[in-house]
Formats: sequence, C-alpha cells, structure tokens
Amino acid sequence: MSPNSKGVEILSIGTELLLGNIINTNAQWISEQLSQLGLNHFRQSTVGDNCDRIIKVIQEISKRSNLLITTGGLGPTPDDLTTEAIAKSFNVTLFERTHLWFEIKQKLPNSKLKDDSSSLRKQCFFPKNAQIINNPRGTAPGMIWEPIKGFTILTFPGVPSEMKTMWEETAYDFIKTKFSDSYSFFSNTLKFAGIGESSVAEKINDLLNLKNPTVAPYANLGEVKLRITARAKNNQEAKNIIKPIREKLKKEFSQFIFGEDNDTLPSVLIKELIRRNQTIVFAESCTGGLLSSSLTSVSGSSKVFQGSIVSYSNQLKSLLLNISEEKLIKYGAVSKEVCEAMAINVKEKLGADWAIAISGIAGPKGGSRDKPVGLVYISISGPNNHITNIKKLFNSTRNRIEIQTLSVNVCLNSLRLILLSNSK
Repeated sequence: MSPNSKGVEILSIGTELLLGNIINTNAQWISEQLSQLGLNHFRQSTVGDNCDRIIKVIQEISKRSNLLITTGGLGPTPDDLTTEAIAKSFNVTLFERTHLWFEIKQKLPNSKLKDDSSSLRKQCFFPKNAQIINNPRGTAPGMIWEPIKGFTILTFPGVPSEMKTMWEETAYDFIKTKFSDSYSFFSNTLKFAGIGESSVAEKINDLLNLKNPTVAPYANLGEVKLRITARAKNNQEAKNIIKPIREKLKKEFSQFIFGEDNDTLPSVLIKELIRRNQTIVFAESCTGGLLSSSLTSVSGSSKVFQGSIVSYSNQLKSLLLNISEEKLIKYGAVSKEVCEAMAINVKEKLGADWAIAISGIAGPKGGSRDKPVGLVYISISGPNNHITNIKKLFNSTRNRIEIQTLSVNVCLNSLRLILLSNSK
C-alpha cells in the first residue's frame, strides 16, 4: 500500500465488547499483523449488534479507507448481523452458497443439521461476487469482497482461534499481495524490571526521536517495555537496522533488562535454574500462592519448582514452617526476622537449592503506623545458606491485587539479579 493510500481500518462488532464483557484481543492481534505487513492502520471502531449502526459505520469507512477488516457477528443467532449489514450498506442481495451448507453439515454430523431450516444456514449467504474465507476451526466462513472500486472488506468471526487461523491460511497472503508495498515492519521488544518508565524514557530521550528504527516505551504493572521497530524490505534488513540500538540499550541497562519479546520474569528464571540444574521452593503469606502460580504458569516449571507452603496464618507458620511463637510475638509475622526464618525453614523442609519467602500487608486493612499497608518483606535463601533480605514499601494507594502482583515481581527480579551476579 503506497504512502498516499487511505489506509486500513478495523471494525469490531458485538454488544458484548461495548459492555466490557469481553476484552477485544482481536483488534490488538490484527494491528500487530498489519504492522508486520507495513500497512497504514489509522483507526479502530467498535459497534454493537445493531444493523442500522453497523451500516452507518461501514458506509463512513468506505469513504475514507481502502481496506476494512471486521471481526464478530458471523454466527447463526439473530444478533449476528455483519454480513447482512454489509450487503445492505451497498444495496446488494445475498445469495446462498450451497456447498457451504454441505460443509457445515459435514463438520457437525451428529447434530440436527439434517434439518435444512437450521439457523446455521444463514452462514451460507454472501454477496454474489464475494470470495469465501474458509473457516477450518468453526462453522462461520468469512469473505473477501470489493463492493466498490478501491474499497475491500474482509470479515472474520469473533472467536480468536478461528479468526487467527483464517487470517494465516487465507487473508495474510491476500493482503500482502494486494495491499503491501513490499516493505514490512519488524519489532524487537526489550523488557525491564526494577526501573520505572519515566527513568527509562529520561535516559533514552535522544532515541525517542528516531525515525527508522523507532523506539517506544510501554509500561505494565511492575514492568517496562521498549519496542524497537524498523521498516525494511525483509526481516533480516530490519534486524540489522535494529541491532545497534538494541546493543546500546542492553549495555546501558544491563542490570534492568531481563528479557526480550515473549520472555517473562518466570520464564527467564526457570530457564536459568534449568541451566544450573537447581531447584526452588516458596513460603508465601501475603501473596497467597500468587508467587507459585506465576512460576507454574510456565511450561517446564516442574523441572525446577518443587512446591510451596502458603502459610497465611501464624498458626500455620508455626505448624508447617517451625516459626517459634516467641519470634512471632516479638517481631510480628510481617518482619525481616520471621520472613528470614520462613525462607530458611522451607528450603530445609522441602529440600531445594533456593527458597523465597514473602510476608507483608497487602491491605486495604491491617496496616499500622509502624507497619503500613504496602510493607513487604522478602527473604531469599540460596546455596551455602546465603540469605538476602529485602524490605519494600509500596505506595498505599495501590490496591490489594497490585501490591501482591508487584511483590511477586520483586521476588522474581531479586532472585534474577542474584543469579546474574553469581554467573559473573
């Protein structure tokens, strides 16, 4: 698609999207695909299951864009209106593709589809000259249709797995052939922990004004990302453009960059512990199992993760972790002394190379002047019984889930840094 073209738009259809019942992951995924194809993507819209509103927005888009990609509204129910609304937008009639009805019945042979009055049959009707996009993972096909010269519509179901398969099998090659100008975008994302977005941005201010590649910061809870994107004729050329910027950033932020692209703190730690042939266990209080869950969400975690003890009450801290009543009374459950004992004892009890213990006040209640909401103690016990103690005080305006999530990030990043220093 030439720089002077009108560009691409995404239209998400479904009242459930407007109500917030479903997160619109489809638009995000399609946006990434368009970027990789080097296409100008300027706008996204969402409209509910209302035929008149769908018609209005499609007619508006047809006047300002070359390509429209829709998701949702292709099913058999009365509120699936996409194909009908598109046809009405351009005053055309829908015609049945009889072979599609046969294919649908073949996909669901044990259902009542022998009845030709089935509501699923509406999925077989398309404009006369539309090209069908086969749906190998569902019953609702999509279409490629040019209702007026210079404007093409591609339709997809709202189910992400179906949409992605149809895109990869049919739509990608069609769009690349017809709309791409042979240039594509390639991105490399660096991931940071233990540093804020503003601190990163301040140190790379000169890079933020680059044209090719571009550098853009993004922040999630407890994590900062820098996406480096290059425009080139192929991925290798784009990688060569990105390489010097990537190397500069990795040198300047060597302590803070924990991974790239699809890496996560848990996946990076698991990979390193596997490399070392070492195991890990946890003793959790304020995080209630979230630390363990973060690790077990990664495939392969069983190679390093032995298990954990979630000792939320003082009674279980005594019973399962052998924390003396005297220590609990003297220092309190949220203290360096108790947390350190939790780490030492769980490591010994469960038999691992590493142990992380965490105890804190996640709020919104339970804080005091001496121990406010957001106070968290972390202890890490390693080989040779070396102990690292960490005290964090998160902003009390953080909610309970945020404090727990940030606490998990600090646990994992702290161990990452310890392993990093031990590898030198």
